[in-house]
Amino acid sequence: MSTQDMKEVVKTKYGEAALRAKTGGSSCCGASAAGDGCCDPITSSLYDAAETGSLPEEAVKASLGCGNPTALAQIHAGEIVLDLGSGGGIDVLLSAKRVGPTGKAYGLDMTDEMLALAEENKRKAGIQNVEFLKGEIESIPLPDGSVDVIISNCVINLSANKDRVLHEAFRVLKPGGRFAVSDVVTRGEILPAIRNGVLLWVGCIAGALDENEYRSKLDAAGFESIEVEPTRIYRVEDAREFLSGKGIDVDAFAPEADGKFMSAFIRAAKPVLTD
Repeated sequence: MSTQDMKEVVKTKYGEAALRAKTGGSSCCGASAAGDGCCDPITSSLYDAAETGSLPEEAVKASLGCGNPTALAQIHAGEIVLDLGSGGGIDVLLSAKRVGPTGKAYGLDMTDEMLALAEENKRKAGIQNVEFLKGEIESIPLPDGSVDVIISNCVINLSANKDRVLHEAFRVLKPGGRFAVSDVVTRGEILPAIRNGVLLWVGCIAGALDENEYRSKLDAAGFESIEVEPTRIYRVEDAREFLSGKGIDVDAFAPEADGKFMSAFIRAAKPVLTD
């Protein structure tokens, strides 16, 4: 699949997810129908009710994330935060509350339907220090050194050019700025047939990097203090019914796949300039 074709697939899936969220359904990582459980091990129970209680219901339902970067990142009052692939805006709105009126939270998304939903959620939440931008995470429409913290929630793995994304993230961060994202990673060698089987279960892991390759790409982009911390390990038993329905022999499949796909919190920092 070409880079452009992959972008169109992602746009379509996220556009459909936004429309489902607006009509009361779950986004479920671009699933074909709300409630089919395809991504429960990834998307369920990521946010505390106390966090989301003041946000519009549509912002919560439109989340396609695999973690909660706003809870894990050290976000301080007065900072500028950028969310790559901001979707319905849940992480942008939570970040805006954390940075307060002296800070600002940007959300970047390429999908018109998600941007429209995010703007509506911003209006309903009554949060002013938020701006949603249309664009691609491979070409961030912000100046060099303009952001304190970059967050993202299970989006970078969907890019066909992750090196470009990480170099762009490095560019827009201020010296000393932090990269603090949730993403799906893999651990160890995975046979193509096993990866394809897992993709049937959780389509939102398409393109997931091995954890060590992720570290290498961050290092190549110029980052330091790189950490990859697993936050949720996916067990094949969680998807036994789903995989069996797709004609997959789960007992044969499990030993090769179990524990090799996980959500992780990925931290890195842009070096501070020295004289």
